[in-house]
Amino acid sequence: MTAVLVIALREFRSFFRIPVGWIVIALFLLLTGAVFATAILVPGQPATLRPFFAIAGWLMLPVVPAISMRLFSEEFRTGTIEPLLTSPIRDGSLVLGKFAGASMFLLAMLVPTLAYPLTLWLVSDPSPDPGPIAAGYISLLLLGMLALSIGTVASACTSSQTLAFLATLFVMLGMLLVPSISTQSLPLGAQRILNALSLSPRAGDFAKGVVDTGHIVWFVASTGWLLVLATLALQSRRWR
Repeated sequence: MTAVLVIALREFRSFFRIPVGWIVIALFLLLTGAVFATAILVPGQPATLRPFFAIAGWLMLPVVPAISMRLFSEEFRTGTIEPLLTSPIRDGSLVLGKFAGASMFLLAMLVPTLAYPLTLWLVSDPSPDPGPIAAGYISLLLLGMLALSIGTVASACTSSQTLAFLATLFVMLGMLLVPSISTQSLPLGAQRILNALSLSPRAGDFAKGVVDTGHIVWFVASTGWLLVLATLALQSRRWR
């Protein structure tokens, strides 16, 4: 567990040593702040953060791949993966540490947005319902961690950050757009698989303030399985 923590802290700090980390946070806060100012702080409108959670969910599409694309790809490109693979650290601990560091950065990106519900509570009458707000933040964390696990797999499979970014982006797009694709012509088994992989219905429930434990289990289990795949992809490099 100590190795996981050391790797996680190393990875988290590395995001702030390069411009990408600061730029990602700045752009995310700039865009969500503009939505908050123009679509939420509107006199006479209900006090709700639903527009913020909607745009923040879509912003995860480019933001999370930008965070995860360098987790292993940069190590492969620079050759620093060799000391890591030959050190007395298990591949699973390495993957978990990298993922934990990226998740900490994601959390650091979301923490400043807590100013939005605080401001809304101070200026609105009646105050907003805390239930949907809590559900919205839970959905952002779960969605972000799932996307990070997809990005971890992609980054563990290639030394190209561009390929890792695009792979993560297109997989997330596919999972979000499944409900809009007609599946009537597909076999029943394929329809069930596509529906099981769909993100939109689950995100929609969270947006309504419904915290379904089944959805939470799905996100956590999917993230866990993807981290296992990332570990296998890393181990395959030892076998080559």
